[in-house]
Amino acid sequence: MKIIIVGDGKVGFTLAEHLSQEEHNVTVIDTNDDALRRASESLDVMCVKGNGASISALKESGAGSADVLIAATSLDEVNMVCCLTAKRLGAKFTIARVRNVEYAMELSSMKQELGIDMAINPENATAVEISRLLRFPNAANIETFCRGRVELISFRVREGDFLAGQPLSAQTGKIRELAMLVCAVEREDGKVIIPDGSFVPHAGDRLYLVGQPSGLTAFFHLLGRHTPKLHSAFIIGGGRVAHYLTAILLKLGMRVKIVERKPERCRLLSDMLPHALIIQGDGTDQELLEEENASASDAFIALTDRDEDNIIISLYAMQQGVKKVVAKSNRQNYTGIAHAAGLDSVISPKLITASQILQVVRGMQNSKGSVMNALYKICDGHAEALEFIANETTHNQGIPLKDLRLKKGILIAVLVHKGQIIIPDGSSSITAGDTVILISRNHGILDLNDIYEDSLLDLGAAQ
Repeated sequence: MKIIIVGDGKVGFTLAEHLSQEEHNVTVIDTNDDALRRASESLDVMCVKGNGASISALKESGAGSADVLIAATSLDEVNMVCCLTAKRLGAKFTIARVRNVEYAMELSSMKQELGIDMAINPENATAVEISRLLRFPNAANIETFCRGRVELISFRVREGDFLAGQPLSAQTGKIRELAMLVCAVEREDGKVIIPDGSFVPHAGDRLYLVGQPSGLTAFFHLLGRHTPKLHSAFIIGGGRVAHYLTAILLKLGMRVKIVERKPERCRLLSDMLPHALIIQGDGTDQELLEEENASASDAFIALTDRDEDNIIISLYAMQQGVKKVVAKSNRQNYTGIAHAAGLDSVISPKLITASQILQVVRGMQNSKGSVMNALYKICDGHAEALEFIANETTHNQGIPLKDLRLKKGILIAVLVHKGQIIIPDGSSSITAGDTVILISRNHGILDLNDIYEDSLLDLGAAQ
């Protein structure tokens, strides 16, 4: 597909990276020479220097024949004008990054007039992701499928856990009773494994579990890690993510403190969030954190603009015994350092955004195949969790899974058949109408038929 990305900042570069890896024809527009040089040298993309809202730059990039145009600059107004102009030039589908709270609220009724087919708000999506983690404090990450009926979570194995040092097959009884499955593993050296029954978890491994929320909750009770409901949150940084997150947490009945450096931003937050306590100061100042009794909060969330600060102050909060600590970081190398230090809940807005857009793009590529309902990047972006709806085009229907040859690195984790959630075994099979949740180390899965070895796909197509 021909895809144009306007704005080569953190989000734009990440999108260009993922989309070019999936062999799309990607063009990047930006005014910054350094950003374009970086993209040109490290990615297989075309680069155009110019203002993405200008007709000349859009024409030069071929926007009139683009399948998708993504406006991801730091300015909402530029993104909206860019989409409007590109749509009138002939772009088939436009996506705008819209961050302003007021714009985001009003956009649903104005998208068609503005030439915007889809609006993305990385900050709001990040806030929603963090709020899920605070509702399930034992999880390092959490994703939802089937409208919340199925969840995928990750956690770190500790010394003494009943899972440690034994093959998963030895725990089949306990785990099966809870209707859940260990579907992926990230080892401390970064290696990603799709496990089978012979896999032996060790302390330090990060396990990904999929199942119903009630079963996952029961699992953590069994593990001895039940955490009571969180009642208070201490947030460092008063940017847009903090604003969206605080609004969600206040609705959940939590008490929220925000520490923000800039006085004018504090005043604005006080006006918009009258039920939150806004503190003007440096959130990295240990003395301030002690004065405000940050360690007594149930949750500590670091949301400053500096990834380094977020990691450091989150590690401090962990040392102080805060029950749940979450840090925002867009740098993947920092995420690895944080995990090595025991900080598991590190949220990346750019990866969340990339997942949203990849789901849309793959769905457009596969308009006649099985429907993709969800796509999440997991294991620091090295694997994916996907949800499909099987239909009449899906091959190998009714054939037991044990008789199928799936591509290496793919696991069918959950089937939902006529409303019943099933952790499949070898006798299970896929039929039209089923929801299929799968884990893949192969990027670029567009359709359920992509999971089979080619030889078997031909066989299934003939049946």
